[in-house]
Amino acid sequence: MEAPRGYNGSAPSSGPAVFFLSGIPGLENFHLWISIPFCSVFTIALLGNLLLLYVIKTDASLHKPMFFFLCMLASIDLVLSLTTMPKTLSIFWFRAREISLTGCLVQMFFLHTFSIMESAMLLAMAFDRYIAICHPLRYTTILTRSLIVKVGLVALARAVFLMSPLPFLLRRLPYCHSHVIAHCFCEHMALVRLACSNTRFNNIYGIIVVFLVVVLDLTFIGLSYAKIIRAVLSLASKDEQLKAFGTCISHLCAILIFYAPVILSSIIHRFGHHVAPHIHILLTNFYLLFPPMMNPIIYGVKTKQIRERVFHLFHRKSF
Repeated sequence: MEAPRGYNGSAPSSGPAVFFLSGIPGLENFHLWISIPFCSVFTIALLGNLLLLYVIKTDASLHKPMFFFLCMLASIDLVLSLTTMPKTLSIFWFRAREISLTGCLVQMFFLHTFSIMESAMLLAMAFDRYIAICHPLRYTTILTRSLIVKVGLVALARAVFLMSPLPFLLRRLPYCHSHVIAHCFCEHMALVRLACSNTRFNNIYGIIVVFLVVVLDLTFIGLSYAKIIRAVLSLASKDEQLKAFGTCISHLCAILIFYAPVILSSIIHRFGHHVAPHIHILLTNFYLLFPPMMNPIIYGVKTKQIRERVFHLFHRKSF
């Protein structure tokens, strides 16, 4: 890979470090072509989530717990998209690869913080489906607006608490090797690889965070759906079972498109030493870009109230 102009391969002698994002290693000659699907997905994600927020905000009939959680999910997806894609596209289009250590740490903090929040929202939405199916008569009394706000604040507090140590842990590391980050954006392990001191604590802390977020959240989601399935199977008619389970399809799709790439990427990162770097980076971009694009589509298609409201909105503007 060609070194960025003005970079001599060594760390600055003083002041904050400057890093260079490589984009997708091995595919530099195709960056302009790769930017087309990236930009398309980014645009769809922005428009889809903004439309979803607008529809829910302007329609009083959608002011219900499930849709409040969906608003939180859409807001998180917007932040995730805006955290990574502008810089990624600037690399593809203008070769603007330089990023300061502070800028890198800020991007990393927002990226991981809001990824953790998205996992928390998917867990909260599983709880919402559990209450709606297993305790329908108590749904509105349990999931009050006050509780929903508290859930959002707890999700934010957990993410910030887990991610706050990372910028300080990374800033104390000496970066005396190459300052070229083999990625489109700054992430924890990409920076750790460039350090020339013992990074065991960073590695252990990263594994602890993954366990506290992915493993625990998936465990509680699994428990929620185990109770949901038991409640659905206890219903008398097949139509009632299909109707009850149909309310969970959108959420199950959102879980699949979020967690499957995260788990696969984590496995490849730790055990797939012979996997080409561009495969890992493309997969990482996939799990950051695909859920924000697909969530509005999934909920727009599968949720009757949102679908009807969107059709009404565009039908009204066409006349």
